[in-house]
Amino acid sequence: MDEVPGTLEGGRGLAIRPARPDDLESLLTIQRAASTTAFAHIFPPERYPFPDDAVREEWREALGADEIEIHVADADGEPVGVVTVDRDLLGQLYVLPGRQGSGVGSTLHDLALERLRARGHSRARLWCLTENWDARRFYERRGWTLTDVTRAVPFPPNPIDVQYAREL
Repeated sequence: MDEVPGTLEGGRGLAIRPARPDDLESLLTIQRAASTTAFAHIFPPERYPFPDDAVREEWREALGADEIEIHVADADGEPVGVVTVDRDLLGQLYVLPGRQGSGVGSTLHDLALERLRARGHSRARLWCLTENWDARRFYERRGWTLTDVTRAVPFPPNPIDVQYAREL
């Protein structure tokens, strides 16, 4: 997939591109920054430090997996967000805290839905932490509905993920 240009609030440029192997540390940085900000009430950092090594390894595996698409949002030439598509899942969507609310997340979300449709899916799923209220509102405003499926997150303190679905 080629780079997709766009515009952020304030008229700044945004480009979405496929992730490259050399994006590994940027993907980790984006996820860490977004997660430690959004999830501090779930994973208090003094008690549960961000699992850099485990998350780095997950990104390394995803970068090498043919079935997973990873798209990076670059603003002014710098990676500021990432979204993954895996089977019928919008797998991960992270935006640097300083760029949240600027349109990066919405652009990545919409691209993920386009890619899911292009893969032939008519319904998509995603997982979201039960107590990630901002993300839940973000998805609900975009037509996602809560299912009755839950799972425990594999990182201590093992909070609960809820599943959302939506027709494409």
